[in-house]
Amino acid sequence: MPETIFQAWSVAHQNRFEGVLRSILPSAEVAPERLHAAMRYSVLEGGKRVRPLLAFAAGELTGAEISRVNIAAAAVELIHAYSLVHDDMPCMDNDVLRRGKPTCHVQFDEAAALLVGDALQSLAFQLLGEHTLNADPARQLQMVKLLAAASGSRGMAGGQAIDLDSVGKQLSLPELEFMHIHKTGALIRAAVLLGAHCGERLDDANLNLLDRFSKCVGLAFQVVDDVLDSEADTATLGKTAGKDADHHKPTYVTLLGVQAARIMAAELHSEALDTLAGFGEEARRLRELADFIVLRKF
Repeated sequence: MPETIFQAWSVAHQNRFEGVLRSILPSAEVAPERLHAAMRYSVLEGGKRVRPLLAFAAGELTGAEISRVNIAAAAVELIHAYSLVHDDMPCMDNDVLRRGKPTCHVQFDEAAALLVGDALQSLAFQLLGEHTLNADPARQLQMVKLLAAASGSRGMAGGQAIDLDSVGKQLSLPELEFMHIHKTGALIRAAVLLGAHCGERLDDANLNLLDRFSKCVGLAFQVVDDVLDSEADTATLGKTAGKDADHHKPTYVTLLGVQAARIMAAELHSEALDTLAGFGEEARRLRELADFIVLRKF
């Protein structure tokens, strides 16, 4: 099958962004060498970079300079990588495989994994403070606050806390959605909004539409993840398949069943596309990413 324009766009950004991350992360030859090696191991050469791609697509919508979006996307990706390192640790999900290779605490050790997460989070906010991402300092400060909120107790960390508290429990659909709006959706929302904030200001109405798009896409991402986790094997996923079910964690599949979960993802996909109806051709990549997130097979 010939490569589509969207696939070419995605691969070009993924390859270029890998170089951005390599340049941003401390060299493994700089002290403390082992910590820096573990940081690079945990971030580089893995994942589809969905969050950075969303940031780049939102930046295209607002005419942002790519050099600015690079930094915003890197900050989000570093937070995401830190969350994976910590989530995989024995005190949380106790997983041994991530992105097709041993998890950080397995490859190094638990203490190193803990410090990797701490260091990646600090580096993310260092980037937002070191670089000019918007000519208006007030808007840049808002970007810092946005990522901090998405990462903390009212965002990703809070969602993870709810997830841990929910083991062995039967959650209602609103409770499950609340958990994943925070655990998964908060960083996806941050990626879209940070990318957009690197460019021209959107009025409140359009910013709210973009925010709604990111929330729909964030939930759809998790619903599809749950479906894939129930159907794909470990080699395909690059992480331990069926882990949530084995740990008696509530998922959209255990709550709704596979078919109903697929329908839910399709409905979220449709709603996400509807929010972009008034944006025109500039939102093309966001639409295509919504398609990719919902229709992906692994």
